[in-house]
Amino acid sequence: MKATQYQGNKTFSVIEKEITPPAKGEVRIKVAYVGVCGTDVHIYHGMMDKRVNFPETIGHEMSGVVDAIGEGVTNYSEGDKVVVRPLDDRLVKDSDKGYNHICENLKFIGIDSEGAMQQYWNVPAFVLHKLKPETDLKLAALIEPLSVATHDVRRSGLTKGETAVVLGGGPIGMLVAMVAKQVGAQVIISEVNPTRIQKAKTLGFDVINPIEEDLVKYVKSKTDNKAADVVFEVAGVQPALDVMCEVAGIRGRIVMVAIHGEKKPVDLFKFFWKELSLIGARVYEKEDYEQSIELITANELPFEEMITDIQPLSNIQEVFESIDKNPSGMKVLMDCSL
Repeated sequence: MKATQYQGNKTFSVIEKEITPPAKGEVRIKVAYVGVCGTDVHIYHGMMDKRVNFPETIGHEMSGVVDAIGEGVTNYSEGDKVVVRPLDDRLVKDSDKGYNHICENLKFIGIDSEGAMQQYWNVPAFVLHKLKPETDLKLAALIEPLSVATHDVRRSGLTKGETAVVLGGGPIGMLVAMVAKQVGAQVIISEVNPTRIQKAKTLGFDVINPIEEDLVKYVKSKTDNKAADVVFEVAGVQPALDVMCEVAGIRGRIVMVAIHGEKKPVDLFKFFWKELSLIGARVYEKEDYEQSIELITANELPFEEMITDIQPLSNIQEVFESIDKNPSGMKVLMDCSL
């Protein structure tokens, strides 16, 4: 079978590898599609070389079909369509308070251990979620990033009729906007990239470029001067941190979606003055995956528009080089059958 390996120094290789039987408690998946995540791009750039044991197969946004069952696995059958929730929480402790998805010793499959960018993949059965037979496996590869969005929106407490501002219209920001709109909220996206602005408009979103127009004034004009009930900070840049407290209304909730690897200045006075709440949101829980599976299966939201390109697994090096040249795209899928 074909398997990809990150070699370091912005280099991927494609190797031939034996198909191995699943161990006790494992399932072997014939991988259908794998999405290229922002984290994968960080790995490509060498930003996670201290964490990734390369040469390593990476990838975690996937869909596939059960190909073989290991000893002791009883709730899956060959031919089942599945996705993987790539969180290995087997080292959970009492001090984690039952929040296994953010436990101290959490291992992220596809980063800390072998991932999905290969034709067959053996994984522990406990990380699987079963799909309905009619589920489109291309769209199913979006379930992992969509689950980030469903988790973010759930953490926010967003309700019908509220106003949500999404700072950043990249793949996660767009999915957050979709889920927020599905809840029944008024959604405004703030984005500076012209290609992504056009994409958001095509999908029917209210979009503003904060470089060209005052975001705070715009949001207040849409909310009878009340400003936003919820702000999702997805951009991960200082200007977004600067404006998030301004655009949030009284007792607004700010959800920190972006990963900030370094300490950044934040206007804490605004938290005091308007009684704002800052909410952390990291990955997802089982219920977020189940909600995402329902949304993908129903296929009532424009998920197809999120897929920018589909490339054969053998083109992995070219795919990452292309993303570097055109970072304004949404989601590239790797077809693991090719």
